[in-house]
Amino acid sequence: MRADAFPRLAGNFRVTSPQTTAYNCIAWSAEDTQHWWQPGGFWPIPSSPQDCGIGDLERAFRTLGYEPCDNGLLEPGFQKIALYGNTLMFTHAARQQPDGRWTSKLGKAEDIEHDSPDDVAGGLYGEVVGFMRRPLAISTS
Repeated sequence: MRADAFPRLAGNFRVTSPQTTAYNCIAWSAEDTQHWWQPGGFWPIPSSPQDCGIGDLERAFRTLGYEPCDNGLLEPGFQKIALYGNTLMFTHAARQQPDGRWTSKLGKAEDIEHDSPDDVAGGLYGEVVGFMRRPLAISTS
């Protein structure tokens, strides 16, 4: 992992899986380890390769039950994701874990656990541009 790509990662993360090209950060945030999610390829809504704005990413996550929310603070009963981007396109997504920490897939590299959404911002992935949440599934057993 290049330090210039992730300038805010310095001892505040741990690797949680080996490298793989089976899935990317968007798929990882969607809890799909079988596909590489990208517009024009595997994507939950009709798309072209040019559909890479933040709105396109939000629409994709809406198909999974996510709705925009105000922040990435831990909220009982909800799972949250952080969306990253720059002025041209989305660049990354991270998923909040039940303990409030976050998990990210770093491109073709490893999955990591990190303390906050900002830990992977500021470099390759741009900045956090929004958050989404969905209700946690309620067990009926």
